[in-house]
Amino acid sequence: MVVFCSGGIALKRKENICSAATRVHCSSAQSSPPPAWPGRAVSEPGRKTWDGPKPISIVGSTGSIGTQTLDIVAENPDKFRVVALAAGSNIVLLADQIRTFKPQLVSIRDESLIDELKEAIADVEHKPEIIPGDQGIIEVARHPDAVTVVTGIVGCAGLKPTVAAIEAGKDIALANKETLIAGGPFVLPLAHKHNVKILPADSEHSAIFQCIQGLPEGALRRVILTASGGAFRDLPVEKLKEVKVADALKHPNWNMGKKITVDSATLFNKGLEVIEAHYLFGAEYDDIEIVIHPQSIIHSMIETQDSSVLAQLGWPDMRIPILYTLSWPDRIYCSEITWPRLDLCKLGSLTFKKPDNVKYPSMDLAYAAGRAGGTMTGVLSAANEKAVEMFIDEKISYLDIFKVVELTCDKHRAELVTSPSLEEIVHYDLWARDYASNIRPSVGLTPVLV
Repeated sequence: MVVFCSGGIALKRKENICSAATRVHCSSAQSSPPPAWPGRAVSEPGRKTWDGPKPISIVGSTGSIGTQTLDIVAENPDKFRVVALAAGSNIVLLADQIRTFKPQLVSIRDESLIDELKEAIADVEHKPEIIPGDQGIIEVARHPDAVTVVTGIVGCAGLKPTVAAIEAGKDIALANKETLIAGGPFVLPLAHKHNVKILPADSEHSAIFQCIQGLPEGALRRVILTASGGAFRDLPVEKLKEVKVADALKHPNWNMGKKITVDSATLFNKGLEVIEAHYLFGAEYDDIEIVIHPQSIIHSMIETQDSSVLAQLGWPDMRIPILYTLSWPDRIYCSEITWPRLDLCKLGSLTFKKPDNVKYPSMDLAYAAGRAGGTMTGVLSAANEKAVEMFIDEKISYLDIFKVVELTCDKHRAELVTSPSLEEIVHYDLWARDYASNIRPSVGLTPVLV
């Protein structure tokens, strides 16, 4: 596998990065950013600063995370209220959200759609202020009345509004992976400076977060991330060279977007979650493991110093982790009608198996990038996003996804920045996408630049 290290260490192959003799630590404790949660979660007394329903802003209100967050608000109007919404270009849905939730401020990314939005809400009695473009998204993120900001925008586009929210002292309900995978070295020190809480809204990190509640200092020993295994979990590795886009999009458990479904098949989603877990909980990479759990009922686990293993279980439903980011440290009652309760007897059995590093080279790539730190993790994520796009467009084969990512990370070694600024993070995100897009496999499946 590849090992990307800071400090000028050359790219090289290692058979087993986890063995004591070959283990590589590329970042020192002094250069690593402080984790969002140092292996434990303790509520601060007297932190509450609002009366009545908790005021929230949503960045990406018409996307999957945004609409599920609004489902929660609709079911719990006595617990939450919406003060600001930022959307992309779905005017019809945004207008409906304005009618239902009555925000004070909304943003639409495309300024040319303002007149259409105004016409769509002409019958609304209390019209919100409308600010278009990137500045509007930032204003939604730092709305003075908001206590928590839900960050549901995909990609590095979510970085600047998240930074604006942190600088304004808002807690972050984190659904944007790039915030930590690419921006961790910059975002985490900023969050500590402003005493802001970063609360994970994805199911795996929410599970870990729930499991570390009340742990004493130093109690966390290991993080165990569960993975469905994706479309090819039961396919022999030698068959992977034959798979097509349609095959990769057949997730055995549920229907998702194309990108995340391919990431589930390659296990890049889990590799990226390893990096995010490191930044969130301060676990060393040697202490973060991945296991295949086909039923997707255990969302992740932790092991404590005394070898006890704690797990969070539930039916796959993104609303549960989103709800916990909004309600923490409280627990809110959910009706059985809209929030089905887990029935273990009906479920029957839970199974696990070790992931195959040969089938999933993404794991080695992600661990190596994580150990390199700095801008390498953002480059890994951006290169993967571009490679998946190329695969879906049938420009490269399935196995070439891994090769495109590896070559892009390899090229970045010479310019790795261990403590990047926000501008450098965004720059290398764009660079990685551009570089990856120019890689094409030759007939012999050896990637070459064109």
